[in-house]
Amino acid sequence: MSTINILVTGGNGQLGSELRNIYNSGKASIKNTINMISTDIDTLDITNTIFLKKFFSDHAFDFVINCAAYTQVDKAEKESESAFLINASCVKGLIDAIKPYNTKFIHISTDYVFDGNNYKPYTEDDPTSPMSVYGKSKEEGEKIALSYVNSVVIRTSWLYSIFGNNFVKTIQRYSKEREELNVVFDQIGSPTYAHDLAQAIFHIINQSVNKNNFVPGIFHYSNEGVCSWYDFARTIALKSYSNCQINPIESKDFPTPTKRPFYSVLNKTKIKSTYNLTIPHWEDSLNEYFKQS
Repeated sequence: MSTINILVTGGNGQLGSELRNIYNSGKASIKNTINMISTDIDTLDITNTIFLKKFFSDHAFDFVINCAAYTQVDKAEKESESAFLINASCVKGLIDAIKPYNTKFIHISTDYVFDGNNYKPYTEDDPTSPMSVYGKSKEEGEKIALSYVNSVVIRTSWLYSIFGNNFVKTIQRYSKEREELNVVFDQIGSPTYAHDLAQAIFHIINQSVNKNNFVPGIFHYSNEGVCSWYDFARTIALKSYSNCQINPIESKDFPTPTKRPFYSVLNKTKIKSTYNLTIPHWEDSLNEYFKQS
C-alpha cells in the first residue's frame, strides 16, 4: 500500500491536537501507512497565498484537514476582519493552492451557521442563517470550500478536548473553586469530544483510500444525545467529584456580546450512512475524556 500524506492546518487547536495525538500513538483508523504533518501559524502561514502555492508545489499531499479557525465568538464582533481572513479568505487560499493537484480537502465548520430557531435537529439541507460575525465568517468559508469539487465540510458543535481551553475544563476548574455556578439551561445542543471527531476524520480518509468512498459535500458530526449547557455542566461537576451547586439560569440573565443559538442539535444521519460511522453518546465520551485528563 502506498503512503498517505496528510497536512493538518491549525494543528495546535483542540481538534488538530487530537489528530496529532492519535497519529503519534499509531491509533489512526487508516490501514495504510500515513505521513501526517501538523502545522500552525508558526510553521505555515496560511494567510500568505504566494507562500502557500509554493509550499504545495514542493510537497505532495493526498489530504488537507483544515482545522485553522478564528473561534473567539464574542471577540469576532469587533474583529470581523480577522475572523473573515482566517475563516473565509484563508480557505480560498488553501483551495487555490491545492486545486492543481486534486488534493482532497476536509474543512471544519460550526453549528453557528444556523440561527438556532429550529425545533428539530438541523440537517445539512436546512438553510443557514448565522446571527454573529463568527457564524457569518464560517458560512462564507463553507461556501468557498464547497466551490472545490474535492471538499468535505464537517459542521460540529460544543467541541471539547483534553487540549486547549473549553467548557469542560472551565466547569472543572470553577466547580472546584466556587460553591455555586450559574449556567444557562435554555440553550440546547450536543457536545462533541474532539477525539471522536478526529477518529471520524481518519475513518473518512480510510474509506476514501481503501473503499473509494470520498463523497464531497456538507456533513454534520457531534456526539449522540442532547442536553442543555446546564445539564452538561452538572454532569461535568458530578464526574469531577465536586460539591459545587449548579444553578439553571436563562440566557437573558447571562448576556454576552454575541447571541448564541438556542437550539443547535445536528442531525448526523448523513455522515453515519455515507461513511459507515458509529458515533458514541456524549456521556460515554465525557467518561473517556475524564480517563484521559
